[in-house]
Amino acid sequence: MNVLFVSLGCDKNLVDSEYMLGSLRDRGYDFTDDETEADVIIVNSCCFIGDAKEESINTILEMGRLRTDPDERCRALIVTGCLAQRYADEIKSEIPEVDAVVGTASYDSIAEVTDRVLNGEYVRELSDIDRPVPSGRRIMTTGGYYSYLKIAEGCDKRCTYCIIPAIRGRYRSVPMERLIEEAAFLASEGVKELILVAQETTLYGIDIYGRRMLPDLLKKLCLTDGIEWIRLLYCYPEEITDELVDVMSSEPKICHYIDMPIQHISDDILKRMGRRTNAEGIKETISLLRARIPDIAIRTTLITGFPGESEEDHRLLMDFVDETGFERLGVFAYSREEGTKAAQMPGQIVEDIKLQRLDDLMELQQKIAYGHAQSMTGRKLPVLIEGRLVDEDVYAGRTYMDAPGVDGMVFLSSGRELMSGEIVTVTVTGADKYDLIGEVCDEPS
Repeated sequence: MNVLFVSLGCDKNLVDSEYMLGSLRDRGYDFTDDETEADVIIVNSCCFIGDAKEESINTILEMGRLRTDPDERCRALIVTGCLAQRYADEIKSEIPEVDAVVGTASYDSIAEVTDRVLNGEYVRELSDIDRPVPSGRRIMTTGGYYSYLKIAEGCDKRCTYCIIPAIRGRYRSVPMERLIEEAAFLASEGVKELILVAQETTLYGIDIYGRRMLPDLLKKLCLTDGIEWIRLLYCYPEEITDELVDVMSSEPKICHYIDMPIQHISDDILKRMGRRTNAEGIKETISLLRARIPDIAIRTTLITGFPGESEEDHRLLMDFVDETGFERLGVFAYSREEGTKAAQMPGQIVEDIKLQRLDDLMELQQKIAYGHAQSMTGRKLPVLIEGRLVDEDVYAGRTYMDAPGVDGMVFLSSGRELMSGEIVTVTVTGADKYDLIGEVCDEPS
């Protein structure tokens, strides 16, 4: 039986998809990327914000047409992930083409569910979202040289705009020994870069070890043969400790890069968001990181148009972004999600104003990012090669300052053939918006 697997949403969802692919492979299923050759179609969905929800629904409806077309091969359509967890009943009643819904904590049952569906059964598999994080073997889908390592599931923060705790459960760390074993496995498969992800990585271990254990985990991961880069995503500013910064600055395998979502800088908006920090704390954390790791690249994300955000709040945020000069920054327009406290707040902002404020921020950031890119000219940087442009003698890669899929690229020439996953030293010769241009050199970085 051939399975077509569609993974939507974030990198954490992608890890779940890879575990499901591993379970299906172990059960004897084959895979295809041709929808006309699929006996089973599985959509791992997302519903974090409105756009993600819309994409998931449209994808399910598109696959549903294959499921009901008598001229097509598809015999089963299964929806997994966040949308399935949040809207299981609605999917059953409103999208009859779907044969099964599998929740966020049930992905380890995907092979059994697929068997049952092919035997004519409708399946609704929603395990306790607070159960321990399932384990298994993955099939990597990221190309083999980098991989995400999900170190925890769920969240206890309860930000007023966020639905994640309701669909992913409380914060549960993956036991350290399991992560060390998984890292060794990924390295044996050719992975060079580990990217640590969770709803919040900085609280790793607090639930099972009684204290933050991310620094200890990082030290042990750095001992993994074959792993050359380790990158940290989703670090909340109020949880970044001196110990963590010490490890980041002293361990050569850890990229001088941190993804630290702050969402806003207005104390009033941060309080309305339910964030557990304030402007002063955010600025102190940024100062700490830059003082102790001078070449660090800080990525952050912002939410604009949150209920009650005034023009003064927006101007405060613009000024902060201008003064701080984040190396990497993304902005989301506030998405009003049913079931969240923020959805019921007074002062909802009209969509046009949200989008205008988003454009203001991104136009400012584009200038900042271009300045950072220009300042790299003449520097020698290690670059992880991702591939070669088709029909061109140009390679594409990433520096330590760039996470896959969200940051910039380096486009480079080389006097010799390069392999994907190879790390080479590149002299930066120029910049184009968010991207760098360079050439391979023989000198160490």
